[in-house]
Amino acid sequence: MTDHRPTAAQRDHGPSDEEGPQTEVVREVVAAMLGPVVFLRPRRGPDGSVTDFELAAAGSEAFDAVGRRGPELVGLSLVDSYPGIDATDLWRTYLDVLASGTPYEGAVEYEESAAGFRQRSRYRVRVACCQGGLVVSYARLDSDEREQHRLALMQSLGRMGWTDRDLVGGSIVWSEEVYSIFGRDPGQGPVPLEELAAHADDEDRPVMEQAVRGLLEAGEPVDRTFRIRLPDQQVRHVRIVAETDNDALGRPVRVHGLFQDLSAAKHAERQLLEHKRSVLAQQSQLAAERDLAARLQDTLLPVPQQQLALAGLTVDVAYLPVQEGLRLGGDWYSAVELPDGNALLVVGDVAGHGLDAVATMAQLRFTAKGMAITGSPLPEILANLNTLLVHTSGRHSHTATMIMAVYEPAASRLTWVRAGHPPPLLVRDGHARFLPAPAGMLLGAVHDPRFEASTVELCPGDHLLLYTDGLIERPGESIDQGMARLAETVQAKDLAAPRPLNGLVSALVAPHDHADDICVLHIAR
Repeated sequence: MTDHRPTAAQRDHGPSDEEGPQTEVVREVVAAMLGPVVFLRPRRGPDGSVTDFELAAAGSEAFDAVGRRGPELVGLSLVDSYPGIDATDLWRTYLDVLASGTPYEGAVEYEESAAGFRQRSRYRVRVACCQGGLVVSYARLDSDEREQHRLALMQSLGRMGWTDRDLVGGSIVWSEEVYSIFGRDPGQGPVPLEELAAHADDEDRPVMEQAVRGLLEAGEPVDRTFRIRLPDQQVRHVRIVAETDNDALGRPVRVHGLFQDLSAAKHAERQLLEHKRSVLAQQSQLAAERDLAARLQDTLLPVPQQQLALAGLTVDVAYLPVQEGLRLGGDWYSAVELPDGNALLVVGDVAGHGLDAVATMAQLRFTAKGMAITGSPLPEILANLNTLLVHTSGRHSHTATMIMAVYEPAASRLTWVRAGHPPPLLVRDGHARFLPAPAGMLLGAVHDPRFEASTVELCPGDHLLLYTDGLIERPGESIDQGMARLAETVQAKDLAAPRPLNGLVSALVAPHDHADDICVLHIAR
């Protein structure tokens, strides 16, 4: 094409071709046409060349980039209203059609400006001569393409596609996503509804055949999920929603349907169900453990309902396991009279909670009691218990701390040993002090630890506390601070009162706010 751009002088002095009676007819015709249609009347310069086009008529659906529509376009100058248009392929197309009289139909690109933003758009344009001017119809292709892209994106994200079936003409159409759902090559074409059940899983095939038959013969709508077997034998859960258009006699003539792949949702549903089953199984196991622990409580570690009298001593017990609903943890005690009339007093702490800790606790408790009954020296008993833990096989190995003491009423003497445990607290004449601790590390840590015994004489009116570390531990506080707090609290309490441990424990530990089991023996002479 040649360069047809008008000069500034031509644009300034170029009148439009005069209107004739036919122009009014063209306006009426253009106004009645569907779609974006305009009539352009050329403006010519002194030499007869076209310098501009006037929008002499516009259909109701005509539009431009800045939002003007229909009658708002009439009377506008193309050059003035759309700067730069005279340098485009579209402008040259207008001039060529006007000069040759040959209609043009095709796609053109045009850079539009709206609200200061420029964008290049593609139009499908048809240009034809009419009454000395041009009738132009157009459609913006990129708008349609964007809509198609959005629709395709929505279908892809929703794993959803559509189908149409003409029951009279026999044609059937699938959208692109349906081929993806069925794992089918688009080159093979859609699957007829009558053959759809052949792609269903064996168990779902009879139900799908019945649903399709009801749809095609009686127009019964379908909204069900079926298992579809793909060519690679993968199974997908596909929801099928379909309805019909019926003729005057009520017979189906067209089917509109949707296919939606619900496999991911079904997988998530199965995972949720499996999780619920796992939670129920865990709850059932926990309930069984709680029941077993309650039975073991009565058998292994009965908490006395009243104070015990042993070898001239009064013994009170407090036991608070941390595990909610499970009355037995890793802390334990023994307070029994031996065959020789002496009293055995023990407090221990097995690392951990639950039935594994209970099993270790039971080993230690009964083994220690059995060796004490035979008269074995206390350091030797601890050494044997250490060997028992070190050589315990299996994946549930534990360590433990403990205090073991034997009281001889004839001599008012208490002999005691420790294995990594906080020392006893002696209260005499209102003053509290911790007994000097003999050598002894926790059980189960090394093969050959050294254990030593220590003795103390108990006087009338003395009070002795054996306890586990749950009584003195607090977050962010050292063990020494906890022991000092215990001594101060004990000195402020009347240990001669009935069941003194109730007030003592509540003063040291808030209800339901302890991080470890608590076991305390209060021994009074």
